[in-house]
Amino acid sequence: MLELPAALRRTAATDPRIRHWLTALPGEVDAAARRWSLTVGSPFQPGGGYSWVAPARDARGRDRVLKVGWRDADSEHEADGLRAWRGRGAVELHASWAAGTTSALLLERCAPGTPLAGEQQDQVVAAILRNLWREPAPGHPFPTLASMCDRWAASPKERPLDPGIVRAGMALYRSLPRDPVPAMLLVTDLHAGNILDGGAAGWRLIDPKPHVGDPCYDVLQHLLNRRELLLAAPRDAAARMADLAGLDRERVERWLFARCVVGTPDTPWLGPVAAALA
Repeated sequence: MLELPAALRRTAATDPRIRHWLTALPGEVDAAARRWSLTVGSPFQPGGGYSWVAPARDARGRDRVLKVGWRDADSEHEADGLRAWRGRGAVELHASWAAGTTSALLLERCAPGTPLAGEQQDQVVAAILRNLWREPAPGHPFPTLASMCDRWAASPKERPLDPGIVRAGMALYRSLPRDPVPAMLLVTDLHAGNILDGGAAGWRLIDPKPHVGDPCYDVLQHLLNRRELLLAAPRDAAARMADLAGLDRERVERWLFARCVVGTPDTPWLGPVAAALA
């Protein structure tokens, strides 16, 4: 029986699509191991919410990581993004394959692979983003940030906030990605847990969800993962990240307000942050 990380088991317990997908996962892992001539170890713990990720070694004895995941709209172009970044600030992609509801990636192995933590988080996140942002090549496959925002804004979930704050936040969330600003290739899910210590290679991004749009959006997930800082002084936190990343302070703050409004149904503590920013 295929060993499952705890995070994937928790996801499967609440998502029937993932439970169904898990029945085919052992065969997909075996197929990927044969395709790339891999010896595969036990999965990393706690693991990704929608992926099975494990250390592996190829036929030439080189350390790799095998990632077999559920394909969804946000992660569909992970391999395309890693190819575009070519190992500059992100883990290197060695091979990829996708079919049906499953994708498989053969990735660089980060060593020691320790996730980012401590007081240096803001500086490291900003430096990685500045290194990754670039204009997408003509004919690129990436979806727009506006399409992602529209999808999230369409959720019928109630938001426990003053109706005027909700209207303002939702309107901003739809309009900001359509403003005439230079569109860059974005990570959209960058936070300390998705940044690993690559030793001599430096800090390495994993698990991107590439879209094309306003770079001011790209500091948001990191900010949302700094709960204590946001609850204490959301404007200061937004201004600090804007300055470190070379972004417009007011625009980052407007994005943060809109994102907090959108996220309150699933993350209630964002409500007070949205109210403070309003």
